[in-house]
Amino acid sequence: MASHNELRPPLTPGELAPDFALPRADRQGTVSLADYQGRSPLLLGLFRGVSCAFCRRALVQLNLTGDRLRGLGVETLGIVATAPGNARLYFRYRPAHIALAADPDLTTHRAYGLPKVDLPWEVVQSTHVNPTGELAEPLPVWEAVKALTRLDSYKPPDTDREEMQRNWSQSAGEFLIDRDGVVRWAYVEYATGDLAGVGKFPTDEEILAAARML
Repeated sequence: MASHNELRPPLTPGELAPDFALPRADRQGTVSLADYQGRSPLLLGLFRGVSCAFCRRALVQLNLTGDRLRGLGVETLGIVATAPGNARLYFRYRPAHIALAADPDLTTHRAYGLPKVDLPWEVVQSTHVNPTGELAEPLPVWEAVKALTRLDSYKPPDTDREEMQRNWSQSAGEFLIDRDGVVRWAYVEYATGDLAGVGKFPTDEEILAAARML
C-alpha cells in the first residue's frame, strides 16, 4: 500500500497557483510566479532534480515544448529540486532555452500538492518501466534509471546520489497557469501511487492543445 506524504492534494484547474520566489538554476538571480502574472500564461514544470534520469529527459522535452509554446505567447519555467550551485553547473554544460529555477527543499512541490509516494521496496523492485521507449524492454525502476544514465554517458557526482536518495519517491508535475495566476491544466506523475507511471510526462501535443484553450 502506498502512503502519500503531502500537505494538500494536487492543484486542479480553476485553483489559484501559489506564488513562489526561487533562485535561478540557469544563471544568477531569482524568478517568481509574480514575474509572469499580468504578462503571459506560464507552463510550470516541477521535477525531482538533475539526478533523475527520467527528469533529465523531461527537461529536454520541455525545452523543445517551450519553443513551440512561445509561438502561442506562453512562457515556460522548469523547477528542479537541486541545489542552485549544482544546478547552474549542470545547465552550464547543457544550456536550455527555457527559464529554470532551483528548489532543493521541495517547497514548491509541496505547495502545488505533488505527493511523495512511499512504496515498499519489493514493489519498487518488481515494477518494470520504459517510459521513454529508449530501452530494449521494460526494466525494474532502479535498473531503468541506471540504464538511461549509461545511455547519457553521465557519471553522477556524489551530490546527485544524495539528491536521488532524498527525492526518488517525489512525484513531478506540470501546470499551465493563465496570466491571472489561475491553473487551467495540470498533470501529476503517478498521481494514483502506481509506480508504473514513473517517468511518463505529457506529450507536446497534449500541452499545446491545453495552451490553445487559454
